[in-house]
Amino acid sequence: MASPPTRTILFTLLVFSAIATVSLAQTPPRFNCSSTSKCHSLIDYIPPNATTIAAVQKLFQVKHLLSFLGANNLPANTLSNFSLPASRKIKIPFNCKCNNGTGLSDKRPIYTVQSGDSLDKIAESTFARLVTFLQIQIANKLPDPNKIDVGQELWIPLPCSCDEVDGNRVVHYGHLVESGSSISAIGGRYNVSEETILRLNGIADPKDLQASQVLDIPLKACSSMIRQDSLDFPFLLSNDTYDYTANNCVLCQCDAAKNWILDCKPSQLKPSSVKSSNWSSCPAMACEGSNLLLGNSTASDCNTTTCAYAGFSKQTIFTNISTLNTCPGPEDNGNGASRTASQGLNLAYLVAFTHVLAFGLLLI
Repeated sequence: MASPPTRTILFTLLVFSAIATVSLAQTPPRFNCSSTSKCHSLIDYIPPNATTIAAVQKLFQVKHLLSFLGANNLPANTLSNFSLPASRKIKIPFNCKCNNGTGLSDKRPIYTVQSGDSLDKIAESTFARLVTFLQIQIANKLPDPNKIDVGQELWIPLPCSCDEVDGNRVVHYGHLVESGSSISAIGGRYNVSEETILRLNGIADPKDLQASQVLDIPLKACSSMIRQDSLDFPFLLSNDTYDYTANNCVLCQCDAAKNWILDCKPSQLKPSSVKSSNWSSCPAMACEGSNLLLGNSTASDCNTTTCAYAGFSKQTIFTNISTLNTCPGPEDNGNGASRTASQGLNLAYLVAFTHVLAFGLLLI
């Protein structure tokens, strides 16, 4: 039996061990979400071992390979057996749904319990700390987290959001914080203010940021003319990503260099087989009242007219004419003021000088 001093030492070590465990515990990812509509979200994933795109696609149940490739801006001809090293961070596209003020992946992915699994292992290793074992337990209404069966199916509730940020539609991205990173560095990389990141993630002090923490980062989305009654509304893409929509008939991409306007064109693919439509071929994609096909443009003086994608229904693909003024704006005086503002300032100086001159003449 251990002596009193030995028991004291053991107790002290246990206390410090418990404190260390609590301090190292990751903040459970929770994204605020009050929107009533579903949306597309992104989240980082770092495979614990070398793997392939097909294996990751299966784990997260990403239905279409092209969606996975587009989220990571990989060439569309990349094969599913493409190798991914254990250290490579990749983005997972998935559908998001809001419920009770929180955003969670829409009943996907579903993970089948393997021999030797525990909730903690599934959360920590298989899904790389994107969720906690407690979140898996709550989402699946498990009375005892220590009792799961081989072959049992578990919903893995990935954090996400569909909310607008400062009045703008965005793509919410679950960013996995790297060791040594900071709020300012993350904000600079994704062009998001520190204040916005802190507010969205409920962080009071930037110094509280933890490695492997999942942050809600709102990515600016390309503007589009997609109708609210479209089956893919809201179809949002962030910079340097692409995706296929309208049953794979339309390819859209977002490029900040193209004025942050969604660029869509016919995909040249056969329509995918879905219950919502039974297209044997892709519908016509022309803009009424013009000779333009989807994605084509004409220029005249300062205006560029484009046949833009506007969504789709069970029967057809919607298009709309979009006109962009490409003429240079008012001249800038170096301080962000327009020519009108500069002229107004010069006029003010002239009026002031006139008053001074008149006052001087009165004194003569």
